Amino acid sequence: METSSVFTTPLVFPYSRSTCLHNRICPPPFSLLIRSPPQLITSNRYAKPLFTQLTKPIRPILVSSSNDDNLITEPPKFEPQGAKIVPLVLSLAVGLILRFVIEKPDGITDQAWQLLSIFVSTIAGLVLSPLPVGAWAFLGLTTTILTKTLTFSEAFSAFTNEVIWLIVISFFFARGFVKTGLGDRIATYFVKWLGKSTLGLSYGLTLSETLIAPAMPSTTARAGGVFLPIIKSLSLSAGSKPNDPSSKKLGSYLIQSQFQCTGNSSALFLTAAAQNLLCLQLAEELGVGVADPWVEWFTAASLPALVSLLATPYIIYKIYPPEIKDTPDAPSLAVKKLELMGPVKNNEWVMIGTMFLAVSLWVFGDGIGISSVLTAMIALSVLLLLGVLEWEDCLKEVSAWDTLAWFAVLVGMASQLTNLGIVTWMSSYVALFLKSLSLSWPAAFGILQAAYFIIHYMFASQTGHVGALYPAFLAMHLAAGVPGVLAALALAYNTNLFGALTHYGSGQAAVYFGGAFLLSGGNMGPYGGLGNRS
Repeated sequence: METSSVFTTPLVFPYSRSTCLHNRICPPPFSLLIRSPPQLITSNRYAKPLFTQLTKPIRPILVSSSNDDNLITEPPKFEPQGAKIVPLVLSLAVGLILRFVIEKPDGITDQAWQLLSIFVSTIAGLVLSPLPVGAWAFLGLTTTILTKTLTFSEAFSAFTNEVIWLIVISFFFARGFVKTGLGDRIATYFVKWLGKSTLGLSYGLTLSETLIAPAMPSTTARAGGVFLPIIKSLSLSAGSKPNDPSSKKLGSYLIQSQFQCTGNSSALFLTAAAQNLLCLQLAEELGVGVADPWVEWFTAASLPALVSLLATPYIIYKIYPPEIKDTPDAPSLAVKKLELMGPVKNNEWVMIGTMFLAVSLWVFGDGIGISSVLTAMIALSVLLLLGVLEWEDCLKEVSAWDTLAWFAVLVGMASQLTNLGIVTWMSSYVALFLKSLSLSWPAAFGILQAAYFIIHYMFASQTGHVGALYPAFLAMHLAAGVPGVLAALALAYNTNLFGALTHYGSGQAAVYFGGAFLLSGGNMGPYGGLGNRS
């Protein structure tokens, strides 16, 4: 005998729960399909209403008694708590083997070798996930102090890093786009103008993301707060449903196209992704400086990025075609949505003004002594002062505070490894190996860039990859004779591009794959579309 009591959830709503939590009021969707009102389902007289969702039914056991009310339920199964044992053992083993089994090279201090072993264990934990990222990073931080490898001030030195705080503030700034609905409005206008065909619809979404990217420095926020909800709405209105073969009608193509284009729009502008500024700061620590960062970044990226943005939707349209080629109803749906949204509200105007202020200061601020992080602080202060954002909104941005915690640990360890000579030692060995192969610097450049790109299959975070490997790979480029600025920018551009390599390799990958239009796991890699074919 089995009994279960659940509330059914028949409301098909194109906005994800996490998106709605970011907004006090979700913007009206293109389509809202209601199948039936919620109803309580019970299967026998022993069941009591449970106002929750149950993943498994309760299994009642009737004991021998004249009283039918004697009902005993099976005790819940034991679920282990804390760290996952196998990933924990493997993560610790890597560091312990390095520290106590592998002989320390000449010229490396005990402190440096011990810090390297802790750092390697930390990176292994980021890949294997015995604990959540923040928790595992904190354990690594604690170990550096407990073993007297670093002092307390050295271990926490990166928590005052300007770029890390810029990353944190970018999460808050992105919340303003979502909360005011400005990002949604901009994207809806492009759907209205270009959405008569599926290909035009994809170009409209791509161009709208490119427009807001320099002032919304979080690819994850753009994906989850703006574009995934719109794609879901458009797909549902066209009969393309998630977790269903009909997803191939429209949703799968739009998700894949937008996902691949995100890397290009993030690489086009220095402020389009938080890790971009971190790359330049790490490069500066190795003696590679960029005179006019925003302009030089854009100048170097503009040709390949713009060509890729124009070519990607069409290429995917050919190799991963949607079943629906024309979407004549999309513009009219966009018009209806804009009517429901009403005229541009005061908070949206404030957001527009703050966006232009921030971008202007990011471009020209160095000339008047205003750094990138100070620009972000000014913009956030304006939003708080005028009530567009409340401090409670910032406190609820859990991902921002989590990023501050674990990323500061990672960057701090990487910086100390540089100071202790580990990065120089590693790069010199790689350089000697490449010279033994009689490779010219262009050939070494190609090999190192490919290796940096492919290694991302082991990572679930772009920023984690940067903190762990960017300094070492840049040092290898320099030792091989590659021009410094070329190496630094190419590695940074690749950091954006490999975010679309897999369905787990970045925050936006998790968002888009979570939309469930790419049916099975697999590789969402460049133009592969294997998420729906494997």
